[in-house]
Amino acid sequence: MSDESHEPSKRLFFALDCAPAQRRAIAQWRSALQLRTGRPVPAENFHLTLLFLGSVGVEQIADVCSAAGKVRVPGEPLRVELDRLDAWRRAGALVLASEQAPPALLRLVYALEQAMLPFGFEETSKDFRPHLTLMRDYRAPVPESTTPPAFFLRADHFALFESHKGRYRALAQWPLIT
Repeated sequence: MSDESHEPSKRLFFALDCAPAQRRAIAQWRSALQLRTGRPVPAENFHLTLLFLGSVGVEQIADVCSAAGKVRVPGEPLRVELDRLDAWRRAGALVLASEQAPPALLRLVYALEQAMLPFGFEETSKDFRPHLTLMRDYRAPVPESTTPPAFFLRADHFALFESHKGRYRALAQWPLIT
């Protein structure tokens, strides 16, 4: 969607949140890597993006939320294993990724993509790769780790987040269990 109208908008994305204890564990693990390049993502911003919407007009948010509320959910909590450390060169990111995305997660992402089609967001659909970003502006190889990553992100809801001045804030959330 183009911002030619200059209407107020927010940068939005759907994501699975990360529990506070898990955020601390991942941040500690990242610290042990002793990285000397890139910008660390604040632990309070750790999440797993389901679908990035980009700039959304404020007047559209209620309709986006209504459409998200009609998405068919897995009917059970999601459990996503983050078991691979990867450096995404083009994105300039160091990420914890999932070797094998759970089918229920892939179905949820597809359902969200379909629900958002009528809004015509510019963001083109890319292959979904579940990940949690650890570092931005990261241009080095994948660091060696004495302890391999073995984190399980557990979620019983998904949320619509706003990105504002480097902080993420949940605007709405929906249960994964109906």
